[in-house]
Amino acid sequence: MPNTRLLYWSVVAALAGFLFGFDTVVISGAEQTIQALWNLSPGIHGIAMASALYGTVLGSLLGGWPSDRLGRRATLLWVGVLYVISAVGCGFANGVGMFIAARFIGGIGIGISTVAAPLYISEISPPAYRGRLAGMFQFNIVFGILVAFASNALLAGIGDNSWRWMLGVAAFPSVLYTVMCFGIPESPRWLIGRKGDREAGLKVLKLIEPDASPVQVAAHADEILAASSGSVGSAGFWTAKLRIPILLALFVAFFNQLSGINAVLYFAPRIFEMTGLGAKAALLQSVGIGVTNLIFTFVGLYLIDRLGRRTLLYIGSYGYIASLGLTAWAFFTQHFAIVPACIFAFIAAHAVGQGAVIWVFISEIFPNRQRAEGQALGSFTHWIFAALLTTFFPKMVTVLPPGYVFLFFCAMMVLQLLWVKTMVPETKGVPLEEMQKRLGIN
Repeated sequence: MPNTRLLYWSVVAALAGFLFGFDTVVISGAEQTIQALWNLSPGIHGIAMASALYGTVLGSLLGGWPSDRLGRRATLLWVGVLYVISAVGCGFANGVGMFIAARFIGGIGIGISTVAAPLYISEISPPAYRGRLAGMFQFNIVFGILVAFASNALLAGIGDNSWRWMLGVAAFPSVLYTVMCFGIPESPRWLIGRKGDREAGLKVLKLIEPDASPVQVAAHADEILAASSGSVGSAGFWTAKLRIPILLALFVAFFNQLSGINAVLYFAPRIFEMTGLGAKAALLQSVGIGVTNLIFTFVGLYLIDRLGRRTLLYIGSYGYIASLGLTAWAFFTQHFAIVPACIFAFIAAHAVGQGAVIWVFISEIFPNRQRAEGQALGSFTHWIFAALLTTFFPKMVTVLPPGYVFLFFCAMMVLQLLWVKTMVPETKGVPLEEMQKRLGIN
């Protein structure tokens, strides 16, 4: 296992994922109350629900800039500040305008975190443990989702303002995370390759590799510098040399969202109510989604450095196709009793496959100098489709029978399976500087 210091740094950075998961999904317990409280039309309700996601799109688009200019650590710290502002703003919202603004600010923090946190963890991790350490970001996302579902269920009965507590309670972990960010160092790859501070980079590398000799640490620093200052290091992002990692980042993010994962997470109570469950039972079933997600994320993290990223995407694809296909069949034939089990199987497939892989994979396939921009591209693609899906899903399930909606998601996962088979390389155990050579980036 990696040394305790490295594990702690990774956990702190990954806590941005906990706040991400909590903040995005906590709205599921409040969305119907908010719609009724402010008498929102379906269109405005969709915008209010997706406001955090539109902020996330902006944050992910811009996240590469502070990560490169200010550093990975400083960026993670400011993410915490945005989370605090958002939680307080939602808790005290006096109308839909203030609510949308607060959710939008939180979304910006989420978007930046999906760039900076996996990037930071990937850059401080040894190759043998990179999947598990970077994958802790995803673990914390699903842990945050579980806590959000459980928190919603616990707070649902405390009165008319329960929705304010559901959203505002996120301020407490946000403050804790922000304080903890002061105790982690900067990424050595940013210090050496971006800032040009070799001495500071060497100090961090020595902490990461305590058993390495000074000569080995210096050689590692030389390798980082060489990979950061070669022909690709001085080139722009949108170049032919980077076409393979660009396409890989675009497709892994595209298919992640076209599985329907955010629609299921955001609208879980509503989906279960479609099957005839009462509102309270539907909310409790949503907690089951969080538990399933957490358990199978553990499985994904256990396997990611053993079986590899590509194998997990295969496993996830088959699980998606089976679970989504059966869910569509259940809605078409009104065999509603199997829907909860199918949804849980879908969540398990996601947790083992795309959920465990996406943020790790994107952080591994770009060169040092373009890694922040590449992470931003993958994150932006992920969130623009998440925002669109969340905005239009309520209308989709009112205009179309739910069976057709889940059948569409199933068809997208068949395409993902073909993509994994024909295009996806394995990145397991490959040093970051070596990976760019394997992808033909010199």
